[in-house]
Amino acid sequence: MKLAGNEIKPGSVIEHQGSLWVAVKTQAVKPGKGGAYAQVELKNLFNGTKLNERFRAAETVEEIDVERKDYQFLYSAGDMLTFMDQESFEQIEIAADFIGERAAFLQDGMEVVVESYEGRPISVRLPQNVTLKVTEADPSLKGQTAASSYKSATLENGVKVQVPAFIEAGAKIVVTTDDPTYVRRAE
Repeated sequence: MKLAGNEIKPGSVIEHQGSLWVAVKTQAVKPGKGGAYAQVELKNLFNGTKLNERFRAAETVEEIDVERKDYQFLYSAGDMLTFMDQESFEQIEIAADFIGERAAFLQDGMEVVVESYEGRPISVRLPQNVTLKVTEADPSLKGQTAASSYKSATLENGVKVQVPAFIEAGAKIVVTTDDPTYVRRAE
């Protein structure tokens, strides 16, 4: 299946330069001069080498068809993460660095999708958004109401995000897992 350069998301498996790569990080870049592009960090599925590549929206890449199965995150032991197949109840272990920075968002019992190519796990797709508690938040500065102002906050999993001034420690917020950004206050 063809995929436009700006549609590549973390976890996407593509064929590029004659090999299979998984997108680790993506960032949309809109320079002042020239067209917009996606800056994509790729990891080779076979040898683990990394590559930073730019893809314009007009470029297309071949997305590789992979087997997708629902798994449930059970626990982490050291640098290994244990998942259970939702159908067969078999357990698999995946290295935490395989998932990268997004591993911090795993919560006990969380349902994820593990993608495999030829029986080998190649990526773990987390839910788009997760709800987490703010443990620490910078104090709000008075008088900065004319423009939207953000402040730094630390979440219960240790990840730092920028939040609006009205968010205080103890509040629950919704955060995206791809690039940890504030979405909204949780109900």
